[in-house]
Amino acid sequence: MLALNTALFQAIGAGHTPNAEIMWLASIVAEGASWLCVALMGWVAWRRPSQRVYAMVTLAAAAAAAMLAHALADAIAMPRPFMVGLSPAHIEHGARGSLPSAHASVMFTIGLLFCLRASLRKTGLAVVAIAVLTGWARIYVGVHFPLDIAAGLLLAGGIAAAFWTLQQLARRFVLPLIRHDHSGARQLSAAIDH
Repeated sequence: MLALNTALFQAIGAGHTPNAEIMWLASIVAEGASWLCVALMGWVAWRRPSQRVYAMVTLAAAAAAAMLAHALADAIAMPRPFMVGLSPAHIEHGARGSLPSAHASVMFTIGLLFCLRASLRKTGLAVVAIAVLTGWARIYVGVHFPLDIAAGLLLAGGIAAAFWTLQQLARRFVLPLIRHDHSGARQLSAAIDH
């Protein structure tokens, strides 16, 4: 697995001789694209009042993804490409564990959770595309291996699956119990179904 990870990094990363134009773009994306995801979440909360609760729940899931990613990275302690001499760090970055990527974990969590909601699917697909581009950029600038990004996607997929399961359980077992309180049931139903 380590050999595959190294080979993939050498195929994708800038290494010691980066292309200046691609490095400029990759640096901007690697350091700033996550703010675009924040802006999209803010747009959803502002422009779609019926989706605000879901956007806040997604934000909480993204925070959980970040904490899990950092805890796993600390426990696994996989070095970054610049730490093992495969590339310099072309952007400023700390020398802590890299697997899974916290950026990928958070961005893919947001994208996948938005994709679970029909009314937010287009925004979710945009966030997933931004996450993929950010993953490439963070590999190119030497701060992640490709498998770090894949592990972030896997973690996000697990969080999205757990979220979907909880949503189904709430729809099946919790909503019927509170149907007699129509206002509470409507609010919970709106948070779960829309």
